Amino acid sequence: MDTYLRLAIQKKGRLSDDSLSLLKECGIKFSNGTGKLMAASRNFPIEFLFLRDDDIPGYVADGVADIGIAGENVVLEKNKNVSIVKRLGFSKCRLSLAIPKGHTYEGLTYFNGKSIATSYPNILGQFLQQNSINAEIHEISGSVEIAPGIGLAEAICDLVSTGSTLLSNGLKEVETVLRSEAVLIAGESLTEAKQSILNNLLFRLESVQEGRNNKYILLNAPNEKLDEIISYLPGMRSPTIMPLAQKGWSSLHSVINEDAFWEVIENLKKAGAEGILVVPIEKMIK
Repeated sequence: MDTYLRLAIQKKGRLSDDSLSLLKECGIKFSNGTGKLMAASRNFPIEFLFLRDDDIPGYVADGVADIGIAGENVVLEKNKNVSIVKRLGFSKCRLSLAIPKGHTYEGLTYFNGKSIATSYPNILGQFLQQNSINAEIHEISGSVEIAPGIGLAEAICDLVSTGSTLLSNGLKEVETVLRSEAVLIAGESLTEAKQSILNNLLFRLESVQEGRNNKYILLNAPNEKLDEIISYLPGMRSPTIMPLAQKGWSSLHSVINEDAFWEVIENLKKAGAEGILVVPIEKMIK
């Protein structure tokens, strides 16, 4: 039988949608019809298992799946024998402590002697221990934010994206316990053949991520300003420079990282750059 890599992925939800979108950007073709629990790629040696997010670390640790995509918060909470091989940069959120908004908060000592409701008792327990806080943990699943309102607990520890759910339940976020994102995990016993497939997948993922994190720019510049303008362009090596038909002017092509984009553009304009065009990069091979 041909060697293939089996990937466990969340069967529905935003994490699933973002994961499948990323894989398709990597050129991996597959069909995942509604309700399907398994699928196989038509052009890459990979097979998909569609599972509950909470089950993915266990399936990977047990060898049912070779690799998986899950939230880092789930991976750390389940504490299975898996390793994080790639951070994927989407499905970002934070696991935070929240208290009733009318309460005064002056630091972590607030939680001493208090009860905290959470779906992440292991992560919270480690956090409290590291900070020498003695609190009671109530493990519950779902609707954690209502716990203070019904008298189950005095505070909560839950995932937060915008904070609107906390506000609607009369709570305020006071401490970040963990920052999380989607991660690619792997088991501890991949064969050499499967590790080779994983390396090829990682190469594709990194190329797509580099493309997302950078922009290709083209601009026109007077020749007497070239040295200054080039100093603002930290491209892959150095910008491409081509003479324009108009004497004394050149066209520059380069790559800018998304994090520094606006600062670089402002400096370029001040230095005399004109006609700046910005083009998205589909993939970027280093």
